[in-house]
Amino acid sequence: MELHSLDLSLIVLYLCTVLVFGYFNRRKAGQSLESYFLGGRKVPWYLITMSNASSMFDIAGTMWLVSVVFIYGAKGAWLPWLWPTFNQVFLMVYLSEWVRRSGALTGGDWMTTRFSNKTGLEMSRLVVVVFALLSVVSFSAYAFKGLAGFASIFLPTILEPTTYAAGLILISLLYASMGGIRSVIFTDIIQFTLLCALSVVIGYYAMTLISAEDIQAVTPNGWSSLWFGRELDLDWDPLLPQLNDIIELQGYELFFPFFMMMMLKGVLVSLAGPAPNFDMQRLLATRNPREAALMSGFVSLALFPRWILVTGIVALGLVFYSSDLRLQDPAFDYELVLPHVIREFVPIGLKGLIIVGFLAAFMSTFDSTINAGAAYLVNDVYKRYLRPHQDERVYVKFSYLASFLVVGIGVALSLFMESINDIMGWIVGGLWGGYAAPNILKWHWWRLNGVGYFCGMMSGIVSSFVIPELFPQFSYIQLFPAIFFLSLLGTLGGSLLSRPEDMDTLGAFYRKVRPWGHWGPVVRFLQDSDESIVTNRDWPRHLFNIVVGVTWHFMLVVVPLFLVVQEFKPMWICAGIWFLCSFILKRTWFDRLERAE
Repeated sequence: MELHSLDLSLIVLYLCTVLVFGYFNRRKAGQSLESYFLGGRKVPWYLITMSNASSMFDIAGTMWLVSVVFIYGAKGAWLPWLWPTFNQVFLMVYLSEWVRRSGALTGGDWMTTRFSNKTGLEMSRLVVVVFALLSVVSFSAYAFKGLAGFASIFLPTILEPTTYAAGLILISLLYASMGGIRSVIFTDIIQFTLLCALSVVIGYYAMTLISAEDIQAVTPNGWSSLWFGRELDLDWDPLLPQLNDIIELQGYELFFPFFMMMMLKGVLVSLAGPAPNFDMQRLLATRNPREAALMSGFVSLALFPRWILVTGIVALGLVFYSSDLRLQDPAFDYELVLPHVIREFVPIGLKGLIIVGFLAAFMSTFDSTINAGAAYLVNDVYKRYLRPHQDERVYVKFSYLASFLVVGIGVALSLFMESINDIMGWIVGGLWGGYAAPNILKWHWWRLNGVGYFCGMMSGIVSSFVIPELFPQFSYIQLFPAIFFLSLLGTLGGSLLSRPEDMDTLGAFYRKVRPWGHWGPVVRFLQDSDESIVTNRDWPRHLFNIVVGVTWHFMLVVVPLFLVVQEFKPMWICAGIWFLCSFILKRTWFDRLERAE
């Protein structure tokens, strides 16, 4: 696409700004690993909230969301539960506080608070590093694939899309590696501001050019309804018949069975806690457990504008682009609806701002991912096994190399992936299927030991590669129970066939974290020397808050969706539900948070 000089100037100005900030922040970040990767745990929670929300506001994910809302309408609001997006609710209710109480630097470092048997501890640390690097590399591939697709539509054809993607990745690497998490958080705040402004502009643009009747004329019956039966009941044949083929190919026609599988998977993965990526890093970077919980809760609120943007793009595409889409090849990639719409309907100047906004979205996700991945290579591999007694500044310098290494592998991996959906499917259905079982039990079952954790994680990782190859006719979400079950067997077998962790370690963990679950033997051990120790019985309140919180979270998705498509009656109903849930959570969650540690 040919861009006006004004649009190109805005893009260049933005890229230069982030590089300059990374350069000037390098000295403070280089003081220690804690300063480099966690900002010295001095950053206020609301700044980390904006950074975390910006990291989740990624370009590849936004392109995918546009495609699912375009095809499935309001029912597409359920599909992000594949990740699951409502895991933020589990974090805000109780898991963020549990994670932050550890005081660890990384997920691998966290293992030293839970396990003490030397063999089991080393095995558990190593397998977390393996999982973290697989996760980070996969997300790097996911981001690179999305950026290349976006560049193929938006940027001038002077260079190949992959060349543009590689250049932008290099810029992200430079400022993120120079300034560490401080650079990441600061640029994320700028990017988040840009993205919010962009969302409002696109939403306003869509609502002033399009009426509810315009949208109804180009969508099938039921497109604007959240509700569904056993089947999806969306018939695109009179309008865009190729979309029926896509629905059948993706396996969502029998929507209720798929929804139940998605809920099962979502709850299990959420109970496992944050994955060892930038989610956990942000929690560990907060100043105390209370701020960790607040950060997780308010991320959902901060992502409200994203759905204005997504629905605005969908509305513009449906009304102004449907006639062109009828002429497209049936194999047209609907993940590219977003860039096609902006290319066709946005004027000079605003187009440059939009491109900057989406580059910001990409770079925000990418810089957070590589910063978190480098932490595992440096702290849990290089420092622990290769150079344990070096000066902290030496480790920070090695972090630069680690960042480039992680990204290089991710970019290479992306060349073997056909689409964003392929990468996302393996991450959320395959890899996370093997993560859930051992990480649920590490919080809720005292008898889990390091050997069991290792066996469960390795069973899951291997299964996530092997089972999809053995059963290619099934989707990742359908294979999730099998991967989870094999991982659970590995976890239980490894734990029960090896000796338990010593009670002193388990007792110290229970005192610090105060989890609920099957911790009876540990509580009795502690009570022998301290009668004030009592069993944590907060689980009924936590489960109640999770139900209310998931509803609260979902309303933050559907209210902006209904607003932009101008379905005002369901919008006000959902807004009322959100206010009611907010009132309940104020009483049962916010008012009960710890005031100090």
